[in-house]
Amino acid sequence: MKILISDKIAAEGLDELKKHRGIEAVVKTGMTEDELAAEIPEYHALVVRSATKVTERVIKAAGKLKVIGRAGAGVDNIDIDAATENNIIVMNTPGGNAEAAAELAVALMFAAARKIAQADSSMKAGRWEKKLFMGVELLGKTLGIIGTGFVGGIVAERAGALGMTVIAYDPYLSRERAKEIGAELTDFEDLLNKSDFISIHVPSNRETAGLINRAAFTKMRNGVIFINCSRGGIVVEKDLLDALESGKVAAAGIDVYESEPPSDLSLVNHPGVTATPHIGASTREAQVNVAVMVINQIAEYLTTGKAVHAVNRPGK
Repeated sequence: MKILISDKIAAEGLDELKKHRGIEAVVKTGMTEDELAAEIPEYHALVVRSATKVTERVIKAAGKLKVIGRAGAGVDNIDIDAATENNIIVMNTPGGNAEAAAELAVALMFAAARKIAQADSSMKAGRWEKKLFMGVELLGKTLGIIGTGFVGGIVAERAGALGMTVIAYDPYLSRERAKEIGAELTDFEDLLNKSDFISIHVPSNRETAGLINRAAFTKMRNGVIFINCSRGGIVVEKDLLDALESGKVAAAGIDVYESEPPSDLSLVNHPGVTATPHIGASTREAQVNVAVMVINQIAEYLTTGKAVHAVNRPGK
């Protein structure tokens, strides 16, 4: 059995392969679509992170491919429909980088509330502009979390420890689980109306595309602080920029974008925005976790047929 690893993963993941006999791994990163389509036919499994785009063309070229493993949670760089049609399992590693993403969301809450990046830039420019950087405290504020999976659940717990009131909107969240993470379940519109801070933690799919748009911003409190560490395309960036310009949104922390890297830097350059380049999973610990997880999941599927964390259901 042969595995193609087309994006860089932590060395611990490659070391993990030594435990699985009969599986050979080849690492080839930075391939174009043409190169990947030419390379893939001889492999039984493909491991990617976010850089590789597994298109319909690549999948159709993969005569032996049985499984695609994403070292991370998001699978929007993989054509799931094409994989399903071609009887290929797609699996991800939910939870492997959840702590890292949750910590960044909380960090961006602090950064936006206290204007840390802006104050840092001012100081490095040789200015002492203390009066410009009046902030707000998290203590006693209401945090609305949209999506309470692995990442959103951790954010809820951390926010509760900071003395925030946490409300959550998630159609799949039970009241028992909400209680465990210290959140009160509510509906979407109520969350928008009541939250001082809003943090997004939903996957990118047809249901969530453009979820946070002009209408949603209109329903938010004046001066809300908005955080997005989930996926680009969930938030309509032009509408967020308009909300920042009007003061409806006082500040925002953004880690993900409609296109990456963004070609239009209007949102990134807004003085109320703290922007990071999709680094939610960029911790040493998270990269080791997802690399080890994806290798073990793929090895298990190739040797036993058991699919762990599959995101699709091929017909046969």
